[in-house]
Amino acid sequence: MGKRRLRRIAASFTVAAPSGARIRDRLRVSPADERVLALVGRHLGRIARADLAERVRIGDVSAKESGRAWRKKALTAVSSSRWAGAITRVSEDQYRLSMRCLHAERISLKQAIRTIKRRLSAPCGQRTNGVRGYADASERWQKYRRAQVLQTRLAKVEQLIREGRPSIVVGGRRLARSRHRLDDAGLTVERWREQWDATRLFLTADGESGASFGNYTISVHPDTGVVTIVLPEPLRHLANAARGRYQLECTVTFHHRRSEWLDRITANTAVRYDIVQDPQRGRWYIDASWSTPTAAVPTPDEIAAEGGRLVSADLNADHLAATVVDPHGNPVGAPHTIPLDLTGPASRRDGRLRQAISDLIYLAREHGCVGIAIENLGFTDARTTGRETMGRGQRGKRFRRTVAGIPTARFRERLRGMVYHAGLLVIAVDPAYTSRWGEKHWKTPLQRQSKTVVTRHHAAAVAIGRRGLGHRVRRRPGVTAPDRRIGLRRATGQTAPAPRPRGRTRPPRTAGTPRRGGKTCLRRGEQLVLFPDLHDRSGDHRTVSPDCGDLANSGHSP
Repeated sequence: MGKRRLRRIAASFTVAAPSGARIRDRLRVSPADERVLALVGRHLGRIARADLAERVRIGDVSAKESGRAWRKKALTAVSSSRWAGAITRVSEDQYRLSMRCLHAERISLKQAIRTIKRRLSAPCGQRTNGVRGYADASERWQKYRRAQVLQTRLAKVEQLIREGRPSIVVGGRRLARSRHRLDDAGLTVERWREQWDATRLFLTADGESGASFGNYTISVHPDTGVVTIVLPEPLRHLANAARGRYQLECTVTFHHRRSEWLDRITANTAVRYDIVQDPQRGRWYIDASWSTPTAAVPTPDEIAAEGGRLVSADLNADHLAATVVDPHGNPVGAPHTIPLDLTGPASRRDGRLRQAISDLIYLAREHGCVGIAIENLGFTDARTTGRETMGRGQRGKRFRRTVAGIPTARFRERLRGMVYHAGLLVIAVDPAYTSRWGEKHWKTPLQRQSKTVVTRHHAAAVAIGRRGLGHRVRRRPGVTAPDRRIGLRRATGQTAPAPRPRGRTRPPRTAGTPRRGGKTCLRRGEQLVLFPDLHDRSGDHRTVSPDCGDLANSGHSP
C-alpha cells in the first residue's frame, strides 16, 4: 500500500468584524403590564404563524414572487403596517433558513450513506483498497439496515426540497415532542404550557431610520427610559397613551454599551427591539439590536509584515491550550492552560466560556499581541460520519462525545465579538495536522524551555500560531530533530534550541577527586594516595583536547 497523501492546507484568513450588536435589559413589569404584553404577543404570534404557513405554501420562489406586498396588506388590517412589515420579514427569514437546513441535511445524509456503502463493499474483517470492512456479519447487517434508514430519510428530504415546503415548528420541535413525555422532561402540563406559550409570542419591531428614537413601534426614551408600544388594531382599547400606544410602568437603562445605543437613538438611527418572556425565571426582557458598518481588517500577511505577536489557542473539551508566538513563529515564555468547564445550565456554560475568552484577551494584552489565532473548526464531517471514522466501542463513543461537546460555533461567535471590542484581531487557520505535527516538532522544545508540564495541545497551539503567521509548522526544513552542530545557525522565522557548551568546562579537579561515572577500576593517578601518579600515558597519540580532565582545565602543560 502506498504512502497516504496529505490533504491540501487551506490558507489562513482574518475573521471579519461583527456586523451588528445586541444588548439586553430586564423589564420589571407590573401585573397589568404583563397582561397587556401577553395579549399583544399572543395576538401577533397567531397571525405571524398564519403568515409563515402561507409563505411555506407559496414554495421556493424568488423574493419578488413571494407575495410579501399583498400578505403585508392583509396583515395590516389586524395589526398595523409596521407590525405587518416585521411579521412578513421574519417569515421570509425563517423560510430561507429552513431551506438552507434542508440542503445541509441532504449533504450530510449523502456523505453518511457514501461512507457506509464504501465499508460494505469490503469483506468482513479485511481491507480492500485501503477500506476496512466491518468486524463481523452481524455488524455488517446492522450497517446495511442503517444505510436503508438513511436512504429513506434522504428521499423525504429530497421531496421537501423539490416541493419547497420545509417542516417548521414555531416554538421548537424539541419542546413540542416533550409534551408526550413530560416525566422525562421533568415538566408538568401547566409548566409545559407556560413555556410553549412563551416561545410562541411575537413582540419584534424593526427599526426605522428617521423615526423618533430609531423605532416607532417600540420606543425607548433616552433620558427617562420609558418604554411605549403601539398596540395592534383589535387591542387599541387597552391604550393608556396617545395614538393607540401603551406605556409600561417600568423603565430600562441598558448599562452594557449604553453609549453606542444612545448615539443611535439620539440620531434617530434604526434600532430593533425584541421583548421576550422567560417563564422559568418569571421575567421579561427587552433586547436592542442594530447593524454596524463593516470594517476592513488586515490580512495575515500584513499582520506578519508588521511584526506583531499572536496568542495561539487550541480549543479542547475541558480547557484552552494557549501559547504566545513572536513574529518569526517562535514560542515566547511558558505555555498556558485555561480551564473550560462546560457543565451545568446554558447560562453557566456561556459565562464560563466568556471567562475563558477574557483570559485569552488578558494574555494577549499582557504580551503585547495584535490578535489571537484559532483553528477554523466545525466538525461537520466528523459529526456526519462519526460512527464510521471516529473509533469503535467505548473508546470511540467517548471520543465522539468529546467532539460533540466542544463548543466550536459558540466559541467562534463569542471570540469574534469580544476580541473585536478589545481592539484585537482573530486569525482562523486550517486545523489539518496541527496536533500531529505540533507534537512531533514542538512538544520536546517547549518542554525544554518550560518548567511546567507541556502537552500535545500546547504544541498544537504553536503550530496554529505559526500557520497563522504564514510559517511552516516544522521547525526547520530538512531537520526532524534538534541538532547540536547547527544550533548556532538560527535563521529568521525558525527556532533553534540554545546550544549546549562544548568541550570540558567543569571546574578543575584535584588529583584526589575521583572521576564520576561507572568505572570500577580507577587509574593510579585518580586513587586517593599521598603522591598521585602524574605520568603521561598518551605517548605520541596526544589529541587536541587532553584526555585528563585536570590537565585540560588547569592550563598546565603535561
